Amino acid sequence: MDESKSNLLLKRPVNIKAIVTPRWKDEVQQQLQKQINQLDSQLQQLDLQGQRAITEVQKQSAQPPSPQVAQQVENIQVQVNQKKSELLEQKNQQLQQLQQIQMLELDQEVNQGQIDSFFRVEVGDNLVRKMNVEVLLRDGVVEEIRGDI
Repeated sequence: MDESKSNLLLKRPVNIKAIVTPRWKDEVQQQLQKQINQLDSQLQQLDLQGQRAITEVQKQSAQPPSPQVAQQVENIQVQVNQKKSELLEQKNQQLQQLQQIQMLELDQEVNQGQIDSFFRVEVGDNLVRKMNVEVLLRDGVVEEIRGDI
């Protein structure tokens, strides 16, 4: 029988789980804190850019400011406030995640995401069982592979 007709190479999602350890908690908290700091920095830059844009518009206008200038200033402020709201929402989500991480118990398993994996399937294989595979990590090291490889 022809080898290529007796099996097939398929792609599947593989769930990645991590065991909560002190090291894992520290690393995740540091990553979240770094993201929070970046968001704070973006918020500061946004304020500065908004003020610069408003100042430029006001400099270029005649005195007293025309209604068009007032409208431009208002538009800039609306844009700044919209972006600020988005950034504050992201920051809030990061802070909530940070709080959730702090409450996790040691040796608990948590989802880390998914990666794709290729696998070979042959006639007679149980496809459902082969599709359900997960990798368990402890401090970044594979501790267990669960499911039919």
